[in-house]
Amino acid sequence: MAVSFALGLLPCSSSYTRLSYSSIRFPTLNNTNSLNLSSSAAISAPLLRQKLCTAPSPLPPTLRPLTIVSAKGYKMKTHKASAKRFRVTGRGKIVRRRAGKQHLLVKKNTKRKLRLSKMHPVSRSDYDNVIGALPYLKVNRNAT
Repeated sequence: MAVSFALGLLPCSSSYTRLSYSSIRFPTLNNTNSLNLSSSAAISAPLLRQKLCTAPSPLPPTLRPLTIVSAKGYKMKTHKASAKRFRVTGRGKIVRRRAGKQHLLVKKNTKRKLRLSKMHPVSRSDYDNVIGALPYLKVNRNAT
């Protein structure tokens, strides 16, 4: 018994009949199955030559060894208070705000308040502490 389908796919059926590749006729590749491009080249679309459903085999399937492709470890958590206090510049430096600009501003002169408003780079000795609190921060350790 020979059965032919347009795309070479075998539909699922409830009856358990054993089918082999010799009992299925696939259409031959011709220019009707190719994609024409604007240039002179053409890409041929390969047909899927695989059965969709097969009858269950009487023998149990052989167990293959389990191979782990990639295992993600523990997802590190960002310290949210640190994330609000530190930023990274375009060159990869970590910057912070200066202390002393929250209250008692009447007795501080304008020049001092302006200086306290600007961002200040974090000391190199504190980089490990900041990076430990913010593990996903994109920092350039070699930036000067």
